[in-house]
Amino acid sequence: MLKKGEKFDTESRQAQMEKQDREIAETLRHIKNKILVMSGKGGVGKSSVAAYLAVALAKRGYRVGLMDVDLHGPSIPRILGLSGSLAFGGQEGKMLPVKYLPNMEVISIETLLGENKDTATIWRGPLKIGAIKQFISEIDWTDLDYLVIDSPPGTGDEPLTVAQTISDAKALIVTTPQEISLADVRKSLNFCRQVKMEILGMVENMSGLKCPYCGKIIDVFKTRGGQETAIKENLRLLATLPLELEVVKKGDAGDISLLDNKGLPIVQEFNRMVDEIVKLTDVTTRSMRDN
Repeated sequence: MLKKGEKFDTESRQAQMEKQDREIAETLRHIKNKILVMSGKGGVGKSSVAAYLAVALAKRGYRVGLMDVDLHGPSIPRILGLSGSLAFGGQEGKMLPVKYLPNMEVISIETLLGENKDTATIWRGPLKIGAIKQFISEIDWTDLDYLVIDSPPGTGDEPLTVAQTISDAKALIVTTPQEISLADVRKSLNFCRQVKMEILGMVENMSGLKCPYCGKIIDVFKTRGGQETAIKENLRLLATLPLELEVVKKGDAGDISLLDNKGLPIVQEFNRMVDEIVKLTDVTTRSMRDN
């Protein structure tokens, strides 16, 4: 038997969920392309690829949002050197994402943690699912050409929530060349197929290191693993990114000015990847350069 007020509470929760679903649908209607950056395992440079991709698209003049849904290990703010926090002031009392560039906005759980950025997020599935939906429904995003979503490694609550909430998201899957990474990547590929998420392609990261002394390429994590997997799975290999010591140094310092050094092989390869992603998404994507 229902206790007094229980029916009302149930109806109220249902109404709130329906309202949130409408807000999510309305927000997503104003975002042209959604890219979910995934990996099968941690430590492959997925967050760096997501951050660099968002910045590279913004530097091309597109309106870009970067949403960090790695709730337990958010690293996007640190990679970007982002120190701002969310503020109220959006339409209908919504929160404003943190501005990184005039045409790039960022949201991460770390922007909500206040001064102590080392606070652990100890959440079960329902809380994580709710937070991701709030990142969409309760944030006053501008009209975006691209929303880049940095997901935690694996195929858990976070990527599943994105897949179920953003039905037209496309996956960009990051791996390193060795088999232990590729084995987990194959799970991510199967995940995308099961939830019917289109796969833009794969990125092989940390593919060879140029010795700073002799110039010889050292295959630290083997090579061609990503290429072989892409061929076998009938997918595009969008980039083969070499190991670059400057990425490590600047990443630790929250400095991504590396993208401006067009003489570096990693930057040349990354820019080719971004060009291909732009071609593969929507050729009619609105650019600020056209406005």
